Amino acid sequence: MHALKTRVDRALGLFIAAVFAVLVACVVWQVFSRYVLNAPSTVTDELARFLFMWIGLIGAAYTLGQRKHLAIDVLLQMAGPQKARWLALLVTLLVGVFSAVVLIYGGAMLMQKTLATGQLSPALRLPMGYVYGAIPLAGAMMVLYCLEFAAGLVSGRIHPIDTEAEPAAGGPLT
Repeated sequence: MHALKTRVDRALGLFIAAVFAVLVACVVWQVFSRYVLNAPSTVTDELARFLFMWIGLIGAAYTLGQRKHLAIDVLLQMAGPQKARWLALLVTLLVGVFSAVVLIYGGAMLMQKTLATGQLSPALRLPMGYVYGAIPLAGAMMVLYCLEFAAGLVSGRIHPIDTEAEPAAGGPLT
């Protein structure tokens, strides 16, 4: 499972970097065409919005996988090692269930209904269902990461409190 996570990490990292590069190019062209050419590009405006949505959702999954997401771990720090492990497992399972139900199931239903209606984006004429495909894809990646973390917590390979974090400006981690 860990080897799969490593491959997914690399693929998502490359995908996010590529999407970000295209997003920056779209925004730069949009600014240039609007203020220099006095003819704003509707295509790059719409494409930038869609890419921003994809990078936000896929980036959230990637961040979860790297364990760099925002977390309030005061309860984990107050609990003993065994309770912290169970609490971290509970939180991981809740995130996994949310990802499965809301993102995968709900996102797939949204995608399916939008494709069935044949809704197209105004400028690019893309089927909007494909644009919404980022939702179930991000959910699937989050569930994969949650399964890997849960297995790591149960086996003891992953510790509930990330001890590799940078120390705060005030001093070492305690």
